[in-house]
Amino acid sequence: MSTAPARPWWQQPFRTFQTNLREIDAGLDVEAVLDFIEDYGAGVWLLSVGGIIANHPSDLASQTVNPALAQRPSGDLVGDATAAAAARGVRVLGRMDFSKVDRRRAEEHPEWCFVDADGANQVYNDYVSVCPSGDYYQHEVFEIVAEVLQRYPLSGFFFNWMSFNEYDYSRRYWGVCHCGSCQRGFAEHAPGTPLPRGKGDPGYPTWRRWSAGVLDDLTARMRAHVQRLNPEAALILGDRADITFHEANNAVGRPMWHHATAEAVSAARSSRADRPVLVNSVGFVDMPYRWAGEDPEHFAQYLLQAIAHGAQPSTYVMGTPADSPFGALATGREITRFHRDHADLYTGLHSVARVALVRGADPDDPDFERRTDEFQGCYLGLGEAHVPFDVVRLDRLAEVAADRYALLVLPDLGPLPAAAVAALRAAMAAGASVVATGDSGWEQDTCQLVDQPLARRVARFTGEESLRSLHLRLDGTFPGDLAPVLGAFEVLRPTAAATTAWPSLGRARYGPPEACYGHRDTAHPGWLSGDVGAGRLALMPWRPGLVYRRLGLGRVRDAWVEQVLALTTEPLRMVTTLPLQVQVVPARFDTGIAVHLLNHSGDAAQRSLPPVTVAPARLCVPVGPGSQELRVRCRVAGVEPSWRRVGDDLKIELPAIDRFEVLTVENV
Repeated sequence: MSTAPARPWWQQPFRTFQTNLREIDAGLDVEAVLDFIEDYGAGVWLLSVGGIIANHPSDLASQTVNPALAQRPSGDLVGDATAAAAARGVRVLGRMDFSKVDRRRAEEHPEWCFVDADGANQVYNDYVSVCPSGDYYQHEVFEIVAEVLQRYPLSGFFFNWMSFNEYDYSRRYWGVCHCGSCQRGFAEHAPGTPLPRGKGDPGYPTWRRWSAGVLDDLTARMRAHVQRLNPEAALILGDRADITFHEANNAVGRPMWHHATAEAVSAARSSRADRPVLVNSVGFVDMPYRWAGEDPEHFAQYLLQAIAHGAQPSTYVMGTPADSPFGALATGREITRFHRDHADLYTGLHSVARVALVRGADPDDPDFERRTDEFQGCYLGLGEAHVPFDVVRLDRLAEVAADRYALLVLPDLGPLPAAAVAALRAAMAAGASVVATGDSGWEQDTCQLVDQPLARRVARFTGEESLRSLHLRLDGTFPGDLAPVLGAFEVLRPTAAATTAWPSLGRARYGPPEACYGHRDTAHPGWLSGDVGAGRLALMPWRPGLVYRRLGLGRVRDAWVEQVLALTTEPLRMVTTLPLQVQVVPARFDTGIAVHLLNHSGDAAQRSLPPVTVAPARLCVPVGPGSQELRVRCRVAGVEPSWRRVGDDLKIELPAIDRFEVLTVENV
């Protein structure tokens, strides 16, 4: 008889529906909401419980009890909801928002509140923001959570907007909090460093590290607090909680990145695959426009990318489901029910990708836009080439096993922190290949990644005029079909240990057209590579992802992807006849192999169109040696496709694909 401990409920596949309630919603019909949630395919209800407004009769002076609870015979929405949910086997999570208090409590406890550098509180619609370093978060919040858990059988908590609120709801920038707790805490952390007013001040990066530490400590203490009170309750928050939270949403004025959800989930799970990720997919287009439903195709991508990368799907609306009859929810219901009906393939699902794309752009970096475009262009290039990959956060690289990946791509990351350098050197010692584009790994014109350099940096071209008309020869011939250089170019002088390719052409005039000639080869390479221990290092002193993201040159995408794949003998690309618009996401689950096929043919500028149906195609799936009997299924189409074994691979005939397909291979 097995004595292995049962997995906590949050380590099993689950599906959530969040109702973010207004004060006036306190009289909602809990049975009607639960009918909707169950029909939607969810089994967890994320319900507004406390914080700014308490939807239960709290006895604590720090809580404002919702006056609309008088609409209920019991006077207790949380009690009614948890009792009705328990009768159906539905779990209830408590949504708590401790980011603000009302005016009366702010006047009684000014020490709780955010204070800007000029001494003003951050006030929005008569609510005053509080500071995570102050007594409200540090003490009162623990009492609030204890009261709730002692009264109600909640399965966990989500804390909304637990942060140092530099911005308010209208995106007005208030800067860094200067309350007494912040002044004392920062002075202890960084003696002699003035507390900055905000971004751009010399001490701001130091403050960012300190404030992140305050939130990490608060999360860890709250997680321990919840576990002491109820070991079966989870905390949904950041990297130190039981479940990592990600909100998939749209926003007015924000450029649409069609892969944002997949990127976020992969980045969260690549270093900690054992920690679940909950993707809260927002059913409306933006918080100020909460009654305008999201486009169904865009909304579908939130959920599909979440489940394909092993996250737990959640849908989020304001008010009750009856208040939000969005067309997108019909699409969400279809995908959520698929996840419910195929929970077996989402049990223990984890990536088997052998390529890592490292993400490290800092929003405060003056080159953030360029670095982001390089990352996104590399992301698109790998995905369109059917190369499975994980996104790995630069600050979590040291947590990844040295032999986890065969190839690591560093897209224009700038100087690297010491822990990341050590991790990359360990990976190369274990046989991996590392590819650094742009200025990744360069510090003071020295490459951080090797002791015996492949090159030294002798100059940089960064201005628009210095880059105009700068080209690379990617095919080894002149004139050939040349690649333009954008953003910046690192001029490298190779050593004898380096193999070089893709020479640049010297700049010539570009206008008037009659005078545009005179390009000549230079000694400045666009590619250098060499052996480093058991592995390989390649330097690309330009930014191919940036070129592809901004200009869409397929030949540039194909050239750099083929070049980096040639660094290793391990097959890293999925062999298939699928078009490049279908992303291939292979994984393993408890009983077999799963391959999600995501149809991105509907991706368009600032919108998601209905995808074009992809014709039947072939896909080779590596399964390793063996003679056991296998069962191959296409879970969306509901068919068992024809297949044959060729060596260690299965050649599978796929049916037509609409939004997505999930192929599974299991032993019989």
